[in-house]
Amino acid sequence: MGERDLGIQPFDLLMEAWGLTNTNLVETSPEQLTHKQVRRARSGRQLTLKMMMKINRTFNIAIWSKLDNEQKEKFIEYGHRDLFSYAKGHESGSPDPNKELAAEIRG
Repeated sequence: MGERDLGIQPFDLLMEAWGLTNTNLVETSPEQLTHKQVRRARSGRQLTLKMMMKINRTFNIAIWSKLDNEQKEKFIEYGHRDLFSYAKGHESGSPDPNKELAAEIRG
């Protein structure tokens, strides 16, 4: 692994938890996100803060679009530090506040 490859990220696990695909994010993104960018984010390639924020916003939008009004009230938006282990302020092993909601969405 190179110094910029940081291993599978929490983002990858959260994508799976929510049943989202890279294509879901690319199609949802209001910011022209590409498949390559999503793939890099999931695989642990170190991203710039600007790119982390772009992925983060799109991830929250993709989840939001799957929720009904009642679920939206329970949803706690993710921050980039929840998605990337190398983000400033990331707390390894912190629980996912939306774990039950994600399970509900996946059926």
